[in-house]
Amino acid sequence: MGHWESAGLPEDFDGVVRLFPLPNLVLFPHVIQALHIFEPRYCEMLSESLESDHLITMALLVPGWETNLKGKPAIGDVVCIGRIISHTPTDDGRHNILLAGIRRARIIEELEVDSSFRQARVEILRDYCPEEFECELDRYRQTLLNVFRSMIPEDALHSKTFGELLTQQLPLGILTDIVGYALSLPPLIKQELLGEPNVVARYEILLKHLSPLDTTEIPSLKQSEFRENPGRGSHFPPRFSDN
Repeated sequence: MGHWESAGLPEDFDGVVRLFPLPNLVLFPHVIQALHIFEPRYCEMLSESLESDHLITMALLVPGWETNLKGKPAIGDVVCIGRIISHTPTDDGRHNILLAGIRRARIIEELEVDSSFRQARVEILRDYCPEEFECELDRYRQTLLNVFRSMIPEDALHSKTFGELLTQQLPLGILTDIVGYALSLPPLIKQELLGEPNVVARYEILLKHLSPLDTTEIPSLKQSEFRENPGRGSHFPPRFSDN
């Protein structure tokens, strides 16, 4: 995996995060998301992040957020802390960044702050597997790989990106995060996956939403945005999400 994953959180991380709420994006650990930042409050957030820990935390705006634009629209209680691994300012004062997901976390409380962007105190959620299921992890991982492989277009199946993903012996927790992110599932289902630290329960949620589908209803793959080392080839940068 990428060097950004082993970096983890700063040693002095105090649980306070900068929130970047979006209505249709759920970031997961182990993936990379491209973002285009232009709103003044989020440009301020980015500037503070770049001057300190390079962290930004993605949150999902829950349905109904459109009616509370001037206040603090409700967000999901589980978020993903990301690390900025690439920053490119534009001539018109906007910013393109690549944000790598590193940790899932639960919001304990949202803070009253002077900044124009929202902040919260969080607790880190760590993946775990119930002991009675440990002997089944390899089987679950292979089942998920087989289902995922059946959804990949033939011309993409032999690409380096998917070739590495399908042959690496990734732990089940990492695999569920990558697959959950890569497929165009509804945001609330992705939020449910993000909120589940039990890797077996997360696997079961994912399979529940994939297995009953016939080939005409299978969610399509997103533009791949979880490469380990994105470079400036024909696929760079990945598709950007606007704020």
